[in-house]
Amino acid sequence: MPSVFLTLFPLLAQSASPILTPDMFVVLGIVGVALVLFVSEWLPLDVTAIGLMVLVIILEPWTKVTPTDGVSGFASTATITVLAMFILSEGVRQTGLLQRLGNQIATYTDRNPLKRFSMIVGMSGSAAGIINNTPVVAMMIPMVSGIAKKTRTSPSKLLMPVSFAAMMGGTLTLIGTSTNILASDVSERLIGRPFGMFEFTGLGALVLLFGSIYLIFIGRHLIPERIKPEEDLTDEFEMAGYLSEVVIRDDSPLVGRTVETVLNEMDEDVDIVQIIRDNEVFPAPILNKQFRVGDLLILRTRRDTLFHLMDTAGLQPAAKARITEEDFDIEDKGEQLVEVVLLSENPMLGETIRSSLFTQRYDALVLAVRRRGMNFTDRIDEIPLQGGDTLLLQASQRAMKRFEGNRTFVLIQESEDPAFRREKTGLALGIVAAVVGTAGLGITSILVSALAGVFAMIVTGCVQANEIYKSVDWSVIFLLAGVIPLGMAMERSGLAEYLAYALADAGGNLSGITLLFVFYVFTSLITQVISNNASVILMIPVAVEAARLADANAFSFILAVTFAASCALLTPVGYQTNLMVYGPGGYRFTDFLRVGGPLQIVLAIVTCLGIAMIYGV
Repeated sequence: MPSVFLTLFPLLAQSASPILTPDMFVVLGIVGVALVLFVSEWLPLDVTAIGLMVLVIILEPWTKVTPTDGVSGFASTATITVLAMFILSEGVRQTGLLQRLGNQIATYTDRNPLKRFSMIVGMSGSAAGIINNTPVVAMMIPMVSGIAKKTRTSPSKLLMPVSFAAMMGGTLTLIGTSTNILASDVSERLIGRPFGMFEFTGLGALVLLFGSIYLIFIGRHLIPERIKPEEDLTDEFEMAGYLSEVVIRDDSPLVGRTVETVLNEMDEDVDIVQIIRDNEVFPAPILNKQFRVGDLLILRTRRDTLFHLMDTAGLQPAAKARITEEDFDIEDKGEQLVEVVLLSENPMLGETIRSSLFTQRYDALVLAVRRRGMNFTDRIDEIPLQGGDTLLLQASQRAMKRFEGNRTFVLIQESEDPAFRREKTGLALGIVAAVVGTAGLGITSILVSALAGVFAMIVTGCVQANEIYKSVDWSVIFLLAGVIPLGMAMERSGLAEYLAYALADAGGNLSGITLLFVFYVFTSLITQVISNNASVILMIPVAVEAARLADANAFSFILAVTFAASCALLTPVGYQTNLMVYGPGGYRFTDFLRVGGPLQIVLAIVTCLGIAMIYGV
């Protein structure tokens, strides 16, 4: 954390003009608090943003932000447009289009890994230009995992490129990412120039082209194979020493007692995964089921605990020596072994599986947890959950539908859901095309076209009325609404101008293109540790003032900040899509630096040179 301040705020002492006023000092303190909270994630990002909004309003005499201004973020064009884009993306998701395309890719490229990799990168990048990149990655993770299984490829080799390509593809159009939409709103407020739908498509195409070339010919060789191809999920999570099948003897003290009573009395790390009785399988949770003589039990526990239970609970080993993924597939009950990823806004973060009542709440039993490439199978009920954790679950179809409909989880499972509205595919794509086309041609604003698209999705049945609220990532909406007043405070207090003077003084006689590169690099670095939307709010006002002082093109500087904030490649926590693939790919933290570091340099050069050529500096 101190390094962030050391990078940004030593500049303050070097500037003689303008003078640091009490107003600036107060707002600078708020910015400091914001950075600490965003980096530490002591509170969820959206909660932090709302707290900052309240603080800015309370300190109105110094921030110059009135209560009306403070809550205006909820009604801003950016916030409402982002909300609408989530619903439009849901309309496309409900058609199952990407799953069908994934099946075709797997069939078409079965014997050609390079072609398969290229098509996945191309699909992720191009789709993110017309659908917000976060939903694109959420839809592609199960699809790509399915391709990996069908083609005997490690999912590690494919998932990171999906995230990177989606980030780059998000720079193709205004609606590719919430960052673009927010930056457009700030740009209109500061220089009177919002982004058009295809304002920077040429620049985005350069970024996607050079980035894809890097991924296809260099990056894919740098990605480690953390998960072996076609590995059984029980092997993948190293469950061999923790799953056992036992039989209840006729002298067992468990006979006639319920599972819940026995587990509550035990001071052991053990789960009853299944009870098999008279060829019928009863999967967990089965707390009210009574034990009977001859019941076959599948247990999750350590070997030493198992031996202890055999002595004290009247159990004996069953004939089956090894439990595999197939043992969890119970077709008549719709049960199977699945993986889910917890995203950074999940309300259970910081809680344990036990304290969150995970099993009872979701009707699914957690068997193992993967975090930063490591598998945890011992005393998992006591592990505080973190964003990016991947949980191995025994889950029912009903539970999987709940995970699939909850935006704080990503279900790593190809859905064969017959409820997909395939017949609506043409309608959904046509509506999205109309939204993009009308806004792109200037017939109407993106806000109006997006809201009209939402209405069309609902009345045509592409999205049901009861699905629209579930489809919105409300944490992003509150984050956007909460950080917008902070940008206002920076502008009105004069802090943005002050920081720009400080940067100009520190930079001496830097050329316009060099200063542009400095802003790109600094924005990309702080975006690795704070929200991309927060970094845009903090950096654009300073960039505009710096451009004014250097007699440079302010719009070019806004684009540099926007593109840098949209491509945070160095850490799994720098961008939501990286966190989404972190667990399913089995990656370690340093894997992103290893693959994303060179790409970040490539994009910095391509973006800054592209801006200079297309827009001028």
